[in-house]
Amino acid sequence: MASQAILLLQKQLKDLCKHPVDGFSAGLVDEKNIFEWNVTIIGPPDTLYEGGFFNAIMTFPQNYPNSPPTVRFTSDMWHPNVYSDGRVCISILHPPGDDPSGYELASERWTPVHTVESIMLSIISMLSGPNDESPANVEAAKEWREKRDEFKKKVSRCVRKSQEML
Repeated sequence: MASQAILLLQKQLKDLCKHPVDGFSAGLVDEKNIFEWNVTIIGPPDTLYEGGFFNAIMTFPQNYPNSPPTVRFTSDMWHPNVYSDGRVCISILHPPGDDPSGYELASERWTPVHTVESIMLSIISMLSGPNDESPANVEAAKEWREKRDEFKKKVSRCVRKSQEML
């Protein structure tokens, strides 16, 4: 199973190097480990995150693509769908099948057709439009709904800090 994952990840990395996609860049954390990638997401235009450069680690399981990777921001991130430890919480990163809590449809969850590109585009979309109905960070979601100015200030600090890290 791991050999299938290795071949697929090598192909996806090669494709991204040959044909970069607007909005993010990706590479290996360590050339000897295809299962751990460094990704940088560029804050989408016309959003609160515009101008930011947010780093994350994408970790793939040995049985990829049958199971989803995990994505964890290493840059500071204030967002309703990002846990305080940086882990991204979006439907396509949830294990395949029915949602035990009944919130998501099976069709919204992980399927093996997803690629690094589709995952990253989903995260960029998440930055553009937070889902505060099912938050990973309840405090950020509450601020997003009730104290938008405070939310904007915290995001602005994250953007500035990400720029200083360049």
